[in-house]
Amino acid sequence: MIEYITGQITDLTPASVVLECNGIGYFLNISLTTYSALSSKTAGKLFVYEAIREDAYVLYGFLDRRERELFLALISVSGVGPNTARMILSSLTPAELEQVIASGNVGLLKSVKGIGAKTAERIIVDLKDKIKAGGDTLSISTPSHSEVQEEAVAALVMLGFSHAQSQKAVQKLLKESPLLKVEALIKAALKMM
Repeated sequence: MIEYITGQITDLTPASVVLECNGIGYFLNISLTTYSALSSKTAGKLFVYEAIREDAYVLYGFLDRRERELFLALISVSGVGPNTARMILSSLTPAELEQVIASGNVGLLKSVKGIGAKTAERIIVDLKDKIKAGGDTLSISTPSHSEVQEEAVAALVMLGFSHAQSQKAVQKLLKESPLLKVEALIKAALKMM
């Protein structure tokens, strides 16, 4: 897995950036927040999320780990894909999004293009426990939880199960037993499917 890419910015649009690193240009999808931070720079470092599907290999770039963790939390919600998560992170800064989720502000989340009332409520219900107040700032309480989930889903997809089916089974198991290790999680998911 690619953790981050550091390189020269060779192409920058509000939705994407090309970072050249050692002669290779990496095309990364970005949020408007990341675009704003990169617009005055000639080089940058972006943390990466790799979306590997049967028909595509897509990279998403984030200014910092906090934005990537929020992205991962958002795509763990049923009905929220990478493009919807990117739209949310383009409309709200990470701090604003954490505040919206912690306070249960459905109205503000609904104001994001493509987010309806049911999806906004689902995001808040699913993520409210993952995001907790910690002093003056809010923080995601279980970043390793999303890594375990991501690894288990990837393994199940490699075994031939659909991404949606795998993600649903893994999420259900992690809600029941949040401390499961990847191996145990995969075995339990295989018994469910």
